[in-house]
Amino acid sequence: MPDRTLTIYTPDSPLRQPGAFARQMVADVVASRELARRLFIRDLTAQYRNSIFGYLWVFVPPVLASLPFIFLNSSGVLNISATPIPYPAYAIIGTVIWQTFVDALNSPLKTATAARGMLTRIKFPREAILLAGLMQVAFSFAVRLLLLIAVFVIYHLAPAPTAPLFLVGMLAIALCGFTIGTMLIPVGLLYGDVQQALPIASTFLMLLTPVLYPPPSAGVAGAITALNRRNHSRLVDAGPFAASERVHSGDARDAGAVAPRLVPLPRRAAASDCAPWQLR
Repeated sequence: MPDRTLTIYTPDSPLRQPGAFARQMVADVVASRELARRLFIRDLTAQYRNSIFGYLWVFVPPVLASLPFIFLNSSGVLNISATPIPYPAYAIIGTVIWQTFVDALNSPLKTATAARGMLTRIKFPREAILLAGLMQVAFSFAVRLLLLIAVFVIYHLAPAPTAPLFLVGMLAIALCGFTIGTMLIPVGLLYGDVQQALPIASTFLMLLTPVLYPPPSAGVAGAITALNRRNHSRLVDAGPFAASERVHSGDARDAGAVAPRLVPLPRRAAASDCAPWQLR
């Protein structure tokens, strides 16, 4: 006679035994890896199956979000202060980082809503749904890395020695958005207002976050920026865009101010003339 597993259900909270609860969570995540991979492939194929441009739509959100600001800044309508790298590159990099956070924020509720029928009819590790959504966020970011590489080539920018730290910062940003989105699942499944409000809130927060402009240092905006941990200028200072040069501001009033600036690669410089992050 085959062995049978006996499951005992009690009204006690599993948090009363944190060790057993953590072990069960890890076991469920490990058991759901294959199902999560299959769900990810299914969702990814269905998303771009009837699309003419296919995976090019992954590039559209950050590019379209940054183009109006690039145009307004170049035409003089917006007076954006100096940035450590050329402003178009700064804006595109910032929107790629922000879009990764937004994708991670929307992913848990989006995948849970799409799998509502599975949740009520089939017994399977629920973690597979969340893992599939997280895989899609990672895939979108990996594709957008090609956009960042193109930005580096077009504007002749060289990665700094601290470039690997950029991936660590992106992982933290994605996990932050994913955690917030996971906590919204119970309320979001009950009330559709949550899913309707998330895009509006994301757009509003993007304007409050120094994604498309340098972080202000004074006033109410400076205080809000200091509290905002999704400030992508922190990654610009410590990631692949980190400056190896410090230059004084050209304004005589800020002669003592020192701002980091990335050194663009000269178009026809030999490799022996200057290293990618050589001090000037």
